[in-house]
Amino acid sequence: MPAGTMQSCAPSAPATALESLASLAAENIPGVDFASITVHSDGGFRTIAATDELADECDQLQYDAGEGPCVAAVTRERLVLVNDLVHGEAFSHYGPLAARRGVGSQAAVQLTRTDQVAGLNLYSRQPGAFDELTIRIVELFASYGAVLLGYAHQLEHLRKAVDSRQVIGAAVGILMERYGIDWDRAFAFLVRNSQNRNVKLRLLAQQVLDGTFRTESREDPRTSAGHGIVSRFASHEMAAG
Repeated sequence: MPAGTMQSCAPSAPATALESLASLAAENIPGVDFASITVHSDGGFRTIAATDELADECDQLQYDAGEGPCVAAVTRERLVLVNDLVHGEAFSHYGPLAARRGVGSQAAVQLTRTDQVAGLNLYSRQPGAFDELTIRIVELFASYGAVLLGYAHQLEHLRKAVDSRQVIGAAVGILMERYGIDWDRAFAFLVRNSQNRNVKLRLLAQQVLDGTFRTESREDPRTSAGHGIVSRFASHEMAAG
């Protein structure tokens, strides 16, 4: 595996946080038999965590039908509760499908609203499983989930920044050895190419690591200029990922 690619294979901090939240909800909210997390972005839905295969299946039924508590919670309503999927009329297409699979009650709550909207989906095999106490606990979980996601997104940003620095540092080392130049000139050469080619510094550095970076015939890595400007530009690029 090329250097610098291993980190990208690891689960993101927000995804890991949401998986933990689904497990905690299934284990601690009264009446809940299984839970899942729906993410809505770019007009589509996907399940990124599920504590049971049936939760995953019911999520997909709602995506296909374009209705259901989990779809409603991430598109227009913050909290949706259906205590009788067998006889309820709230979701006439999805309800009978879920009931035939043994789901009696369902609740869904929106966790965050940014570029991606996440929702916590709670399933029970029993009709009438959720009461006022359940709603209060779900609200607490939603508040906790929003805080958890905020922290996880900050952690992810930090991890990407660190990863960028590692990739760029490794690429500079390769250029130093390849062209027999010092760190400053290798760094300046990489940044100059990033600007000239309109490619992010980290992506260009990854090309160096992958062996796909090619210099143009007129380029001379042994010449560089504007180290102070280059350093400020690179710091901004690495922070941006």
